[in-house]
Amino acid sequence: MTDLYIGLMSGTSVDCIDAVLVEFSETEGQLQCQTRAALGHPISPSMREAILALCAPGPSELDRAGQLDRQLGQEFAAATLAVLQEAKVKPSAVTAIGSHGQTVRHRPPGSVSTAFSVQLGDPNTIAALTGITTVADFRRRDMALGGHGAPLMPAFHNAVFRTDRDRAVVNIGGMANITELAADGRVRGYDTGPGNALLDYWVNLHRGEAYDADGAWAASGTPHPELLNRLLSDTYFSAPAPKSTGREAFNPSWLERACAGLEVPPADIQATLAEVTAASIADGVHEFARGGELLVCGGGARNQDLMHRLRRRLPTWSVAATDDYGINADWVEGAGFAWLARQTMLGLNGNCPAVTGAEKEAILGGIFSA
Repeated sequence: MTDLYIGLMSGTSVDCIDAVLVEFSETEGQLQCQTRAALGHPISPSMREAILALCAPGPSELDRAGQLDRQLGQEFAAATLAVLQEAKVKPSAVTAIGSHGQTVRHRPPGSVSTAFSVQLGDPNTIAALTGITTVADFRRRDMALGGHGAPLMPAFHNAVFRTDRDRAVVNIGGMANITELAADGRVRGYDTGPGNALLDYWVNLHRGEAYDADGAWAASGTPHPELLNRLLSDTYFSAPAPKSTGREAFNPSWLERACAGLEVPPADIQATLAEVTAASIADGVHEFARGGELLVCGGGARNQDLMHRLRRRLPTWSVAATDDYGINADWVEGAGFAWLARQTMLGLNGNCPAVTGAEKEAILGGIFSA
């Protein structure tokens, strides 16, 4: 038996909405996950600006958030209809949509007195405009059980990438996170720190480009030792898991504070930021095991400079994009939210307490019927 689900997500890079149509099937108890169609639905510059403005405290937040919630719901619905059109699949053929929404504030345990996480993209609007039952709000049940509500992908990685060897899966989006899949069956995961968000910010500020294609600008520079040391001395990197982070911690102000009193060429700062991403990931991988397979997904998998830095820091590991393991690196997270929707619709648990720190496993998300 096969089922079709759609996964929708927009990450901390806020570059587009990923829409992924996934076909799930089971053979002798083994889950099969096939991407039928996928696309990146553009986010307009004005909407991106509105999203980023809500990622930090400001005036009239409630009014701005309420309107943006509905507007993003409309855009998520448009992304859904676009991927269905590309696949030539009718909405009635899809069991459900799994929508992560757009995170605008994530305050994990320890950062404020009462932890919370806010994602926008009204699932009622998505269900109404697509005619497809929508599952959303995946993080808050885990947080209600004392967890971080993040990262959410390790449970999916365990379902589709587990093998009898030590494997690590790293997603490099705006932030980066690692999933440790030990050969003995143990699963652990956490956010390692910044991924592409500051790299994108810096190249846009100095070169007017949305991102550093292939990491070419970073590759032209040289990491600045003192700046690298200042950045990596942030207490987040040495904090024990479970842990999660976002733009609230790793943002332009964080970079500016570290650069104070230093004169560093812009290209060298870009190289230093790339080294921070690679070093924080590699440290996590080294802590897990001495060698194995590292599967990389997210936009960082297409950054050849970043992949080179990872291979240099992890000589005993094979480092490759998840393309080589059955799922296009660009669409792993989107497929993951399709899987989470399937778990919810089947009444199955979707979190991994060893990763998030929650008290127990739980069914995640709310169901918004079409």
